Amino acid sequence: MARGRSKTLTKHQKEMCYHDNSLVSASLEALIQHLVPTVDYYPDRSYVFTFLLSSRLFLHPYELMTRVCHLCVEQQRSGDALLDKVAPKLVQLLTEWTETFPYDFRDERMMRCLKDMTLQVARGDEYSWRAMQQMTQRLIKRLSALGQYEEAVAALNAVAQERPASLKSKQTSAQRSDILSVCDDPFILAQQLTHIELDRLSFIGPEEFIQSFAMKDPLENHKGFFRKRKTSNLEAYVNWFNRLSFLVATEICMPVKKKHRARIIEFFIDVAQECFNIGNFNSLMAIITGMNMSPVARLKKTWNKVNTDKFEILEHQMDPSSNFSNYRTALRGATQRSETAHSSQEKIVIPFFSLLIKDIYFLNEGCANRLPNGHINFEKLWELAKQVSEFLVWRQVICPFDRDRRILQYLVTTPVFTEDELHLASYESEGPENNMEKDSRRSLRLVLTDFCNVSIFPRTVTLITCALLHRSSLLHRENRS
Repeated sequence: MARGRSKTLTKHQKEMCYHDNSLVSASLEALIQHLVPTVDYYPDRSYVFTFLLSSRLFLHPYELMTRVCHLCVEQQRSGDALLDKVAPKLVQLLTEWTETFPYDFRDERMMRCLKDMTLQVARGDEYSWRAMQQMTQRLIKRLSALGQYEEAVAALNAVAQERPASLKSKQTSAQRSDILSVCDDPFILAQQLTHIELDRLSFIGPEEFIQSFAMKDPLENHKGFFRKRKTSNLEAYVNWFNRLSFLVATEICMPVKKKHRARIIEFFIDVAQECFNIGNFNSLMAIITGMNMSPVARLKKTWNKVNTDKFEILEHQMDPSSNFSNYRTALRGATQRSETAHSSQEKIVIPFFSLLIKDIYFLNEGCANRLPNGHINFEKLWELAKQVSEFLVWRQVICPFDRDRRILQYLVTTPVFTEDELHLASYESEGPENNMEKDSRRSLRLVLTDFCNVSIFPRTVTLITCALLHRSSLLHRENRS
């Protein structure tokens, strides 16, 4: 990264500290100044990403945008910059901002500022004006698609939450569709899970990893940016992991016959193995989590009919001991395979997402944002950006597998048991073994008295799901183009 913009260092450049030609600390004002291009300078792309990503730890994106605009205007007033030479660089900076962090522009103030910048850079420069117009159109299109996706997910969740508490009685479970009636090929199911994972990953903004650490808005009237859920798509993805875990547990606990339950366990073990082979570690961990839930784990008679050798190997791969060292080794292997891939399938890397979030959280908590001299600790920001940028590479992959809408719809919409319903279903599959379990079953039966058939879904669920899958697919392709 270039240290200076000219042979004469400015006041702000003197406030920037380097080690081995790498920026390690600086004042906030100097970092902002370093972001703004001039006639003979444009910031390194890695710096642009790092600062735009992490600056929200110190100020709102709107405040940063306002300062950038102000510095640009000051340059023009001072006569230090020739507008026709600086304008294309400003367009490039704003393009990087809008394409990498489009969520920032959900704030109406950001859009107004962008419009003002368009007028500034386009003054006497038709090429820059056209470029700004095209950039704005792409931004609006992307924000519209993202909004539609979020609305579809919210509507789907609302319908799912409206269903009554619905543990289905064992007597009628034979009439219920199960996962094997929808898909009995572990590889195909792993492929469809990978579709869902990659689609949902593609909607997570990189800034969502940092937003949860960002300072709270000191003024309640800042409604545009911080009033919106800052991590809505990240949370939706975590919720998908939880849903898949409960779906696995539900499918296992539902069947009346022990032989059928054992067959479903073996099927999910095979699915988990295929997920591992693909590089889909998030679905792999969700399946393992579902199979280790206490309502499933207690089914000893069922497990006795299962060959668990393959499952034990998978559990070893995802063992949390030594900070998930086995998994991290496997993830590095998948990442190296992706970097040298000759096919789309080999490029797939879907990390165990909760651990990724945990790593970023502890990196943020373990290092100070500011040094004793008041400078921003930019070494920390480099590390945050490094982890988030790796995620951006992973989410760029287009899923190479054919979509099966029937399977996808089942995975997204089929009702899953609550924790209490799972426990009662487990007790009905294999009776209580001790007084504590007997008391638990008795209590659950009192609470869960409304048994109903839930195999028929409202038509609205199907419509929402089809819309969700369609929009997800379109936007995922658009993002990659």
